[in-house]
Amino acid sequence: MITTSPAQGLTKAHGVTGLRAAVGVLEKWQASSDQACRILRISRSTYTRAKQRDPEWSVGLDADQMQRISFVLNIHAALRGIFDNPENVYGFPAMANDNEFFNGRAPLDIMSQGDMISLYETFRRIDALRGAQW
Repeated sequence: MITTSPAQGLTKAHGVTGLRAAVGVLEKWQASSDQACRILRISRSTYTRAKQRDPEWSVGLDADQMQRISFVLNIHAALRGIFDNPENVYGFPAMANDNEFFNGRAPLDIMSQGDMISLYETFRRIDALRGAQW
């Protein structure tokens, strides 16, 4: 049985698919498991299960977690629009950045502070690099 979240109209299967995609992106960004768990606000066991790709596994995600998944996937999409090569697409989040807001810190370090505003502001600044206006 697939259940639907009334607030979002998404099934648990959608959440699992999004979570697995976000975990895969975070791994390619070289995020540690602790960083990934803080960014997505998930437990270590949920992170481990998401990596295992068990087709029978299901998890209930709240709106905050779904929004975090969305930010990770949208940051990834922005990076793919900015850079042509995989080294930059996947390497940029772990690189020290001297631009305003980052002040020498890597985007992953900012995002893994765990608060939603840090994740949002990181997305906003990376998205602006491809010409997006807020």
